[in-house]
Amino acid sequence: MSVRVRPDACPGVFATHDAADGALARVRLPGGRVSAAQLEVLAGCADELGDGSVHLTSRGNVQLRGLAPDTGELVGRLADAGLLPAPSHERVRNFLASPLSGLAGGAVDVRPLVAELDAAVCAEPALAGLPGRFLFALDDGRGDVAAEDADLCWQALDARTGVVLRAGQPGPAVPLGEAVAVLVREALRFLDIRGSAWRMRELPGFSGSPGRPRPVSPGAFARDDGGQGICVAPLFGELTASQVRSFGGDVVVTPWRSVVVPQFRADLLELSSDTMVSACIGRPGCAKSRADVRADARRVSARAHFSGCERRCGKPRDAVDVVAADGGYLVDGAVVPVDALVDVLAQKGNR
Repeated sequence: MSVRVRPDACPGVFATHDAADGALARVRLPGGRVSAAQLEVLAGCADELGDGSVHLTSRGNVQLRGLAPDTGELVGRLADAGLLPAPSHERVRNFLASPLSGLAGGAVDVRPLVAELDAAVCAEPALAGLPGRFLFALDDGRGDVAAEDADLCWQALDARTGVVLRAGQPGPAVPLGEAVAVLVREALRFLDIRGSAWRMRELPGFSGSPGRPRPVSPGAFARDDGGQGICVAPLFGELTASQVRSFGGDVVVTPWRSVVVPQFRADLLELSSDTMVSACIGRPGCAKSRADVRADARRVSARAHFSGCERRCGKPRDAVDVVAADGGYLVDGAVVPVDALVDVLAQKGNR
């Protein structure tokens, strides 16, 4: 069992992270769902209180950067928008859900389960003690978020039954109507046995084997009702406030730093990047970063993640590991000079 020597400091809105470019607040979006009215509030907060952008995260949430230390106005705006319904449980509302569920494919629409799970977790006082990194997932049977390293996941097998995954390992079959109760019970059990562990995979016997993630592809998709939607994937998961406002309706933020828009609009195609590269904020936003990783990452198009330090913030599980180091970058552990990155990553992408 892992032994933690420091407390969990995962940021939220009430407890922000003090970054080099100002305070950072993480806003939880259960299942990634956010209404048009809430998008307007997030855009306003980014524009008037932050760095002007909304930053998508690898857990289907958003972050606001460059904030003042006093976040009282931010808290008020987000609370009024319904984005902070349970202050005591704010950091533990980490719920992934299949982003296309109820729109296209899947064995069952898990969107009602997200609301049910959110309410059940927030109604259990003890679960406010979960680490901020503990992750729930509800997979509609397609296997997308079941592969995202959740601590607890209910994955549909058909329209009435699913299986509970603990750190990626299959457990018992659970009927749809009992899914939320079982997940809450398992989370309470984790609290009883976790010691100082933050994640279930840190416990004995839970090494985890979640499989390969299957992101929603950027571009148009066919809805089950015969219409079309679109998924946009901005470079580095960063959207300006005006771009956020341009969605013009309810959307779903995915765990792959993209946004599912139920109604197709051709003008939204320009929001997507044609590269699969990702990167942490790097310099100058993070004092721990050894390089301006986003400037270097813009030169490549491979499925790679650039990290400014060993923490590897936001790294997707299936991306080539590129970490800033003296003399260049460590690429999957081997030192590569900056001027050789394009060729080395292109070779890895062709394997």
